[in-house]
Amino acid sequence: MASRTEVDSKIAAATLELLRTRGPRGVTVEAVTARSGVAKTTIYRRYSDRRDMLAAALSSITTTPALDAHADPQDRLRWVIDHAVDAVESGIGFGGFAALLTDEDAEFTDVFRRILAEQRATLESVVTQTWPAVDAVTLIDALVGAYTAERARTGAVADGWQERFFTVFWPALGSA
Repeated sequence: MASRTEVDSKIAAATLELLRTRGPRGVTVEAVTARSGVAKTTIYRRYSDRRDMLAAALSSITTTPALDAHADPQDRLRWVIDHAVDAVESGIGFGGFAALLTDEDAEFTDVFRRILAEQRATLESVVTQTWPAVDAVTLIDALVGAYTAERARTGAVADGWQERFFTVFWPALGSA
């Protein structure tokens, strides 16, 4: 018999896979049951509804690991870059991101914006602590915007994108 943690992981993985491939409207309890192999009754015992299931799955991908306290400013910028795009790249995918922008599924948008705000606060804190004179919100918006523009322009995010972003922004931050 699978442990509670294993079952929760299966549900979260299926929820996120459906979100990436079908967008938020494709995430239903029935679809998660089919994808995960976990019984619908088990899902409903754990989550009161689709919103609760989405929130749990999204929370699992937006937990930002702690920054090494001894990281130098360059490593701090690389850390911010890596984690600013991670929720899209490894989490909701561009299908989920597009749904977020178009507000196609208000329930998903509400849940994800709440979780995203928590993650952004961590990133903004690192930027503010490292470069007090820098507008952290604008830097993160520029980062996510450049990442999204790369995908829109070429259909994919090229290998080395994060290092290219670092190379462009480091001179400004290094002197801040």
